Amino acid sequence: MTTIHPTALVDPTATLGVGVIIGPWAMVGPGVEVGDRTELHPRATIERNTRLGADVRVGVGAVVGGDPQDRKFRGEETWVEIGEGTVIREYATINRGTAAAGVTRVGRGCFIMSYVHLAHDCQIGDEVTIANASQLAGHVTIHPRATISGLCALHQFVTVGRLAFVGGASRVSQDVPPFVTAVGNPVALYGLNTVGLQRAGMAPDVVAALKKAYRFCFNSDVPLSQGIARARGEVPVGEVVSEFLDFVEQTERGVPA
Repeated sequence: MTTIHPTALVDPTATLGVGVIIGPWAMVGPGVEVGDRTELHPRATIERNTRLGADVRVGVGAVVGGDPQDRKFRGEETWVEIGEGTVIREYATINRGTAAAGVTRVGRGCFIMSYVHLAHDCQIGDEVTIANASQLAGHVTIHPRATISGLCALHQFVTVGRLAFVGGASRVSQDVPPFVTAVGNPVALYGLNTVGLQRAGMAPDVVAALKKAYRFCFNSDVPLSQGIARARGEVPVGEVVSEFLDFVEQTERGVPA
């Protein structure tokens, strides 16, 4: 059974699933699709052209589906898509895409904490955690199960790899490889995200191979390209190590030292 508080405003063009709960003074705008069992807490605003999956939670005062903050935007039809089971906490803002990508996308099972901002065309993978007051500029890509700590600032077009950990109050202007820990202003690398890898159930021999590849790339006196080549020649290169080396080799913005 869907429950809509008497003070809530729901546009006639919005589509609501089964068991949706819309709280006091919440607003659901035109072209919005709300999945089954999704909850909009008091004063949450879903402005327009937004697809919320099943079991999503949108916190007090959060604004999803607002216009992109881009001077080139001319009112094109663009979207926000939020995957099932994602939690968006109080006063977070998630803007629609621009003509460049058409959609701002957040994956399944993400945790977007209070006051986070996701700008236009961001692409956030599954099970990503973004902590309080972190700000992502346009076109940022976060791969699955990465963690962005609080008060971080991510430059436009930056990519953060899978299972990477970005420490609090970091300024990220270069790509962060998968599986590493990155902290600072400007951000620097501090080895592997060993705690995250253990929690993800990564096998010890794979972690050991990753450590060796990391040392060749970032803890040696040779140029990065030579370190990558040496890692490919001397480290058992399975899927995980290949993912790490391919990312470092193919980055367009460069990686921190």
